[in-house]
Amino acid sequence: MTASPPQVNGHKRPTMPVLGEWQAVTPEPAEEQRTPQPQTEPVETPELVAQAQAEAIRAKAWADAEAQRIAAEAEAKATLAKAEEEARKQRLLNDRMERKAREEEAASAARIADSNRKREESDRAREAARKQADAEQVAAAVQDGKREKSAKSWRNAALGFAIACAIVALPVQMSAFYNPNARWLLAAPVMLEGGAWVVLRGAAAAVDDHRPHWHYRLIAWVLAFIAAAVNLSHGLSHFDPATAIGTAFASLAGPGVWDLHEHGRIRRRDGVLTRRERKAAEKAAKAEAKRQEAEEARLAAEKEAADKAAEEAAAKLAADRAEKFPDVWDHALRLAAALGETTVTDAVWRRAHKDVKGTDPGDSPEAQQLRNAAARRMLDARADAPEKAVWKIQDAQVNPQVPPTRRRGSVTGPPVRGTRRAGDTPKFVDAARKQASITAKNAVEKDQ
Repeated sequence: MTASPPQVNGHKRPTMPVLGEWQAVTPEPAEEQRTPQPQTEPVETPELVAQAQAEAIRAKAWADAEAQRIAAEAEAKATLAKAEEEARKQRLLNDRMERKAREEEAASAARIADSNRKREESDRAREAARKQADAEQVAAAVQDGKREKSAKSWRNAALGFAIACAIVALPVQMSAFYNPNARWLLAAPVMLEGGAWVVLRGAAAAVDDHRPHWHYRLIAWVLAFIAAAVNLSHGLSHFDPATAIGTAFASLAGPGVWDLHEHGRIRRRDGVLTRRERKAAEKAAKAEAKRQEAEEARLAAEKEAADKAAEEAAAKLAADRAEKFPDVWDHALRLAAALGETTVTDAVWRRAHKDVKGTDPGDSPEAQQLRNAAARRMLDARADAPEKAVWKIQDAQVNPQVPPTRRRGSVTGPPVRGTRRAGDTPKFVDAARKQASITAKNAVEKDQ
């Protein structure tokens, strides 16, 4: 008999291959002999037994092959699933790396753009600064040109006016010094007017050379006043008052205008402030002085308040010390008087506290006792048995004379009893034995 192939994973198991010519275990009877026969017990023959064994071998081989195929299929499916999982992880990793690369590329592009923007801004700022500097240089050049042109125009105008004044004043002076018998006196007016101008040119040279110039200008003014006096006197005696006053004014106005030009040049060279600048400087100085006075007043008020607060704090500290530590305070007062101090300073207080309490300020025997009690309470709290205080254990250390509880050289061996043996430790010296005996006797007496 043969059974139908079983179902595997919803599919029909493949038919077992036939090895050799297959024959039924029992031969089928012919059609004509299929008649009801009485049932009899089958007779086992050697041929039937061999065929049955061969059939069993073929069935076992087929089952083994099928099991191997199923195992191979399962392994292949597991390998495929693992490969798919690895592929999925690799895709995720690739996606992550690609996303990170895109982010880094975007960040790099942003940094490059920011760098370019900053460089462009720097270039624009530098270009704007250069343009502004060029504009300032052009404006300064224009201003210098205007200033130079104005100074030159002012110089030419002063010089022309001085020459015109000399031309106006010189005829009256020549008339005053005219003498038919002494014509050489006509050189005197030329010397007066020319001398004044020569001295003024000397003053200009002194100004350019940064030398003293006041005496040159003084001499020029003396000569101008002499020429004006001559013109005024001769004009009033020989001409009308208008001529006298006009020529006298011309003798003073020419050198005066030129000296005014030189005075301005001197002030510009020396950097002398104008009246407006002097007023502004005086105003700023007054404001600064007022600010400094206010700052000094504020600092003085703060110092006074700080001193007052320090005095109050010192008085309160002295009162607290006298109230909380009367014995130390009395000793500190005597010590301060002995050392020549008017008050109890920190050094005097520290020394007095050490004399009375034996410690520096902030510590005392009572505080040390409190710390010791707190330490004992902490040891009691950490002990395994609350009723046994750790600090009361007499033999907290291991006796070094007791041998180890395991055999020497063996970690896993059975434990042995820790007993003393002869010669296991060196002997104590006599002084140590005597001291140990005394300590043991004292302990016994204390326990009793």
